[in-house]
Amino acid sequence: MDLSDCTLCPRNCHANRLSAAHATDTQSVPLGYCGQTNEIKAARAALHMWEEPCLSGQTGSGTVFFSGCNMRCVFCQNHPISAGSKGKPLSVSRLSEIFLELQNKQACNINLVTPTHFVPQIIQALDTAKSRGLTIPVVYNTGSYEKTETLKMLEGLVDIYLPDLKYISSALSRKYSYAEDYFRYAGDAIAEMVRQTGTPAFFPQESDGTSCLPQSNDEPLMKKGVIVRHLALPGCMEDSKAILRYLYDTYKNDIYVSIMNQYTPLPQFLDIKTFPELNRTVAPQEYEELVDYALSIGIENGYIQEGGTCSESFIPDFDCFGL
Repeated sequence: MDLSDCTLCPRNCHANRLSAAHATDTQSVPLGYCGQTNEIKAARAALHMWEEPCLSGQTGSGTVFFSGCNMRCVFCQNHPISAGSKGKPLSVSRLSEIFLELQNKQACNINLVTPTHFVPQIIQALDTAKSRGLTIPVVYNTGSYEKTETLKMLEGLVDIYLPDLKYISSALSRKYSYAEDYFRYAGDAIAEMVRQTGTPAFFPQESDGTSCLPQSNDEPLMKKGVIVRHLALPGCMEDSKAILRYLYDTYKNDIYVSIMNQYTPLPQFLDIKTFPELNRTVAPQEYEELVDYALSIGIENGYIQEGGTCSESFIPDFDCFGL
């Protein structure tokens, strides 16, 4: 992929990220929507306990939070890194070392968070790490505003895809993510992810019910497959139901669906005057209605969140730890 004319994602910015990387302080070189050059930038690499149980296990998912984003939703919980203001430059070599360090810390997997704009560099780092002994699954954690051509570059390197499906409504995706065509690309992207990974599979269980991997909890760890996340937003229940219906009608139980209620309005980042409807959490009855709907249409492979998850505690410190 030519980063001198970047078209990695549907924004098709055609930004010269190579020139931007070599610009001096006195030069003004336009960046693309993600705000990144060809130099990898990340904000944290650590064991993370707040993913789905089949990903976090007992010791945590080995997450690498990349800086920048090709969506930058108005309600983003990770605004300091999605806007690109937090982070540390990394070489491809250093990124491959981080993957191995996380494995040595007994991470259940390597979890690449918001990686789209660094896919070519990540491929190099994964190739190097795998040649040096990386064996745990690789998770691609994305907002799903992806091109299938970019995802095909990852075939054989990614074991588990963890995509969001944020909206079906083009009006909502335009309003909250400035991407009217979001569902068209996200739908195709998820289909490609399922094609690559196939039916979900888990590490085999021992006779005592534990996984063959020592870091598992009561639920076996995922080995390959797709978990589609949907973050419920206040006042958007009809679109949320349409998303669940689409996923079940399209994939039945060949994927897992994670229905999330952790939306937290952050006034320091959210423009409340422009989006007053987002200045509240999802009401318990709204979430219960959504879960009941999922069950009523036949969704069996799913995750839900217990009450009280609407908290800033789900947002880690983006302090460059582990980099």
